[in-house]
Amino acid sequence: MSNKPCTIAILGRKIGMTRFFLDNGKNIPVTVIEAGPCVVTQVKTTDRDGYSAVQLAFEDMKARNSSMPMIGHDQKAGSDPKRLHREMRVIDDASANAFELGQLITVSALDGTAYVDVIGTSKGKGFAGNMKRNNFKGMSATHGTERKHRTGGSIGSHGTDRGHGAKIKKGKRMAGHMGDERVTVRSLDVVKIDVERNLLLVKGPIPGANDGYLFIRAATRLFKRKAKKLVTK
Repeated sequence: MSNKPCTIAILGRKIGMTRFFLDNGKNIPVTVIEAGPCVVTQVKTTDRDGYSAVQLAFEDMKARNSSMPMIGHDQKAGSDPKRLHREMRVIDDASANAFELGQLITVSALDGTAYVDVIGTSKGKGFAGNMKRNNFKGMSATHGTERKHRTGGSIGSHGTDRGHGAKIKKGKRMAGHMGDERVTVRSLDVVKIDVERNLLLVKGPIPGANDGYLFIRAATRLFKRKAKKLVTK
């Protein structure tokens, strides 16, 4: 779900990275995304649901692999069962009512959009130590340090939290599960849109492994340099 109001968004899948040649012969690294087509499966308004949003669904799936509630939910929009459902928050009810139940959203909706935000799930890296997970420098490698070179150091100073018992304070950077979390990459350049093949090419890398699901929206907050560049066009 996108927490920031937006007017243009689409669901997709990461295919992989390649390079794209510009007219002047220069090549740039791009990520190829299969963006849409998506179906509008629900329109939410303030009176009925408490907030304004549009639910998008992506990728067909076999009915036997879905559930009866989801099959009925998608059927109301005149759609076959879909695998992925996400909400796009919009500014008000008027923006939500601009969409119709069962409406098809293709990558052409991003036509004319110079920059996009891509939201995905980063690669999971399992249990990682402090040097890899939190960029700690480790202990000294001089004489006297015995089998403790990659340790995170003492945690005794955070061992007491008055009024809450002798526990490590929340937020203490320690070893633990790394990756496999929601990541947003902002203001990526849109290099090319291929409507016939539902492909979107953006400059640079995006979070997640190949075949991972993505939420792509028009950039909500541009970097100063790109905002200035957009104004001068």
